Amino acid sequence: MKVEIKGNKLVIEIDMENPPKPSASGKTMVVASSRGNVVTTAMVQGKPITIGLNAYIKP
Repeated sequence: MKVEIKGNKLVIEIDMENPPKPSASGKTMVVASSRGNVVTTAMVQGKPITIGLNAYIKP
């Protein structure tokens, strides 16, 4: 996952699962995930941003 601040926007780039994989519960198909919270190198007020990202579709 790549994270950067461009102007007033937080830009997150993450690889997609191809094909999507079932979630742990099996209720959705995971398109992209950080697999938990990730501390990034992007900073706000001198502190690193932590991101937890899940992108999914409903089957």
